[in-house]
Amino acid sequence: MKLLYFAWLRERIGVGSEDVSPPEGIETVRQLVDWLKTREPRYDHAFAETAAIRVAIDQEQADFDAPIAGAREIALFPPVTGG
Repeated sequence: MKLLYFAWLRERIGVGSEDVSPPEGIETVRQLVDWLKTREPRYDHAFAETAAIRVAIDQEQADFDAPIAGAREIALFPPVTGG
């Protein structure tokens, strides 16, 4: 699946996107993020405050308990504000 990172997540991780194959047993966004945090310190730093992160699965907003089975794209980004 393709992961997309935006704003300060992209800056902390160092890439805007990447293709990953999570190990068996990773079934939700939360489990995916927990797995990413174990890969390298930059991921642990980027995902230290998950309350400040939003997610979209295949361009539809979701939450951290959403299943990722069959997802082609998961976007992770900070909340968007506007005026």
